[in-house]
Amino acid sequence: MTLIFNPITQLTSEHFDLLLEADPSKELVENYFNRSTTVEVLKDFDLVGIIVLIETRPDSIEIVNISVHQNHQNKGYGQETLRFAIQYAKENGFIVLDIGTGSTSFSQLYLYQKMGFRIVGIDKDFFVHHYNEEIIENGLVLKDMVRLQLLLN
Repeated sequence: MTLIFNPITQLTSEHFDLLLEADPSKELVENYFNRSTTVEVLKDFDLVGIIVLIETRPDSIEIVNISVHQNHQNKGYGQETLRFAIQYAKENGFIVLDIGTGSTSFSQLYLYQKMGFRIVGIDKDFFVHHYNEEIIENGLVLKDMVRLQLLLN
């Protein structure tokens, strides 16, 4: 599998749609995009995914959005995108890589832990306070964010 990771500074509607699959708040996406490193994931010149990273503390960087297009899921692209993020963080001198996901995001929780991330906390009612509409995922109302961390040293 050969994926191309291409940093971008402008979002196309296709990028934006992909980001909204992982984060349904247009306002939040616009807010963090403007202060992020955003990388599109291409396979044979087709957009298959996107990842957004933000430096949060001097030695820490967070994946604030990672999305693989529905037509390209379960092919290992998410795992390869996470590997890219880990390598990027290491090459840029970060020692901690953070990510948060919904408590009802079972496949994402599995993938992140499979890649070595460890649960470090829960933001109770994160999705209740930051989103205007109720989010239903896997038949459950999404309320809490699970915070995970990978130590890179």
